[in-house]
Amino acid sequence: MPIIRLLAALLALTAAAPAAAYWEYTHRMVASIAWDQIKPETRTKLRALMREGARLETPECPVGTLEDASVWADCIKPMGDRFSYQSSWHYQNVNICKPFSLRDACKDGNCVSAQIDRNARLLADKKLPVRERVMALAYLVHFVGDLAQPMHGGDRGDLGGNQVPVTYGIVEGRTNLHGIWDGWIPERAVTSPPGGVKGLLSGVTPAQKAELASGTVEDWSRKAWENARTYAYTTALGDPCRERGKDERGVVTEAEVQALIPAVRQQVLAGGLRLARMLDDAILRGQAPQRPGRSSE
Repeated sequence: MPIIRLLAALLALTAAAPAAAYWEYTHRMVASIAWDQIKPETRTKLRALMREGARLETPECPVGTLEDASVWADCIKPMGDRFSYQSSWHYQNVNICKPFSLRDACKDGNCVSAQIDRNARLLADKKLPVRERVMALAYLVHFVGDLAQPMHGGDRGDLGGNQVPVTYGIVEGRTNLHGIWDGWIPERAVTSPPGGVKGLLSGVTPAQKAELASGTVEDWSRKAWENARTYAYTTALGDPCRERGKDERGVVTEAEVQALIPAVRQQVLAGGLRLARMLDDAILRGQAPQRPGRSSE
């Protein structure tokens, strides 16, 4: 029996390897949903833009498809100084135990929500060099996906849950709250039947799709913050804001994972629909969120 348990744990760890983590599998799913939902004219213009991907000079990290572009911002991380400036753009540590505010978490625009707005503006600006617009596209696709993951939008001073050890099912050790929400739970959610893009969209009415895609990036940030508190921390720890023992390990059971799947599927679907809306706005209409402090003209 101990050998069987060990083999099961090893298989679980293999399944949770980075190839299946949110940074790849679910980012690609968000991009696939957006590609399915954008207008045909947007799709045509994006194909033309992505054909210029070689201008980024990152051959090991291509952007030839929207799915490839969705993981470009993670793929370039090992390139060191060349792209080190973007490390803080993937998240925003908004304290779930205080009133919601982006002010401190987004100082000087170095957070995921500010970079979604910024890159949408760059993509929409057809006067910019093609290379800048291709890079903006890759960043935009990735960051909208990041903001659909609750641990990129809220924490309690623990590096987005990376310092919260959690047992996931039978897997103990080497696991933390950020990791299971970055990979294991979303992967289970989007592969549970009905899976794939059509499966996630099945049963969703046009009115529901419009509702999921609506709102501002700040609205989406608030939702991620709420989901971090309501789903991620509460499931693993109970009271999300109580003092946690130094060696305390949270627990997410299989029953709890099953209960979370509908909410996580909706988060992923919302990411794809939001992205589709932003791409249509930027590519077809030249529209994007305004810079802070600027009024409508």
